[in-house]
Amino acid sequence: MNGFFTIPPAVNEPVYAYAPGSPERAHLKAALAEARAMELDVPMYIGGQEVRTGQLSRMAPPHDHAHTLGHFHVGDASHVHQAIQAAMAAKPAWEAMPWEQRAAIFLKAAELFSSKYRYAINAATMLAQSKNAFQAEIDAACELIDFLNFNVQFMVEIYSEQPPAQSKGIWNRLEYRPLEGFVFAVTPFNFTAISANLPTAPAMMGNVVVWKPSETQVYSAQLLMRVFKEAGLPDGVINLIYTPGPETGDVVFRHPEFSGLHFTGSTGVFRTMWKLIGDNISTYKSYPRIVGETGGKDFILAHPSAEPKALVAAMIRGAFEFQGQKCSAASRVYIPRSLWVQVKPHLLAEMATLKVGPTEDFRNFVNAVIDERAFNKIAAYIEQAKKDGVEILCGGNGDKSSGYFIEPTILMAPSAQYRTMCEEIFGPVLTIWIYEDAEWPNMFKLVDTTSEYALTGAIFAQDRYAVAEATWALRNSAGNFYINDKPTGAVVGQQPFGGARGSGTNDKAGAKVNLLRWTSQRTIKETFHSPIDYRYPFLGEE
Repeated sequence: MNGFFTIPPAVNEPVYAYAPGSPERAHLKAALAEARAMELDVPMYIGGQEVRTGQLSRMAPPHDHAHTLGHFHVGDASHVHQAIQAAMAAKPAWEAMPWEQRAAIFLKAAELFSSKYRYAINAATMLAQSKNAFQAEIDAACELIDFLNFNVQFMVEIYSEQPPAQSKGIWNRLEYRPLEGFVFAVTPFNFTAISANLPTAPAMMGNVVVWKPSETQVYSAQLLMRVFKEAGLPDGVINLIYTPGPETGDVVFRHPEFSGLHFTGSTGVFRTMWKLIGDNISTYKSYPRIVGETGGKDFILAHPSAEPKALVAAMIRGAFEFQGQKCSAASRVYIPRSLWVQVKPHLLAEMATLKVGPTEDFRNFVNAVIDERAFNKIAAYIEQAKKDGVEILCGGNGDKSSGYFIEPTILMAPSAQYRTMCEEIFGPVLTIWIYEDAEWPNMFKLVDTTSEYALTGAIFAQDRYAVAEATWALRNSAGNFYINDKPTGAVVGQQPFGGARGSGTNDKAGAKVNLLRWTSQRTIKETFHSPIDYRYPFLGEE
């Protein structure tokens, strides 16, 4: 029954291309058709129960809001209490389970997503979150699978880190315990992989979890939960609820067993949660772990030596993949005037080729934003720019008659501090500031101080002195820094992801440091030859 177990080595999941005529393209199209043909009735999962309240909320594709994908059952404060009770009831058996048994559950889940459910989870993400085939593949399939596989590897590495036995007759060891109470996982709409990672990372380390996903991501979240259960996750370890935010927070953050928050979402919501936790700090058994990844106002800074076509490709991919609804999306770009004369014609030519439309048409690079509220917010920024006389280089229009479509839009900033250079928009809007070449030494302070965020950023330059200078000067400006690449697309196991300042706690997702946050260490010192006399040699007579 005992042994030191070697897990299968974690390797990054291969990314399927979905090229015309490929088998994976045909499988995905079939999965899309099958999903569109069904209307799901989605319960909450609390303990071993599928909970249906009868209070239904409709799910629809953002790019086809007349179509109904199904309905989910909305809960209330009583269901939050039930979820906490179910989690705490499951805790003793779960935290006592040998680590290799926990590992096996999540390794099996990774295998299920890699094979049996790959096209289903991609189709769910394409339909309900309006991601195109490639964006769904790198998120809902590959990153999700990588999180599960690499986190198991990180777990084993953590458990194997032990103190040395420095003294004869003494054995020192470290025990990595789960936190005492329950962890609250709050997940966003934009990444299915994040929605999977936030509850499973703490659970992997022996914690029990109450999980509240974004309402616009319930459609794929319920499939995640079903696969976790099929992989062998015991009842009550992760409890999936769809309850209003304020009601949920009022219960969770006043509960004495609350021990941790794993959050991805807006900066404002995270700060509100942090304040509530602080206000209730005397209620809790232990000081809660607070881990959050929030907003971004991510930059690209180009040097006069930058390669123009590489810069254009990074701008388009970085700003407009998934409609700019990534916390890492390129949102502000600084280009020297000497380079702009080369960049502008190529940028205009490439932008003219972008197609906008539903995800089921694989020719569309840009799809719909997540819902009407997002559409209205993004459109308001564009309309205000028009009123302010801002030059609109590309796009500038939207249509929500059949889906929430906004053209990929590029604004030419009238000043370096214009609002779309400073404020997070979370949509397909990119703002460019043209600076004089001689201003290069001053650009670092401008980039660093323009926004409160510090998530991602990129430098484009062929001049190595410029690269080195920017890398040092902008060391606190981005938790993920890219050299001659777009500021998006972090890969688990290669680029641990997270930022600081207004962008979060920088507890890197896809790294050991994140899993360490869900453990509480106990140091054990065992002495084999115990002293039997209190006296030390220095006490002896001269």
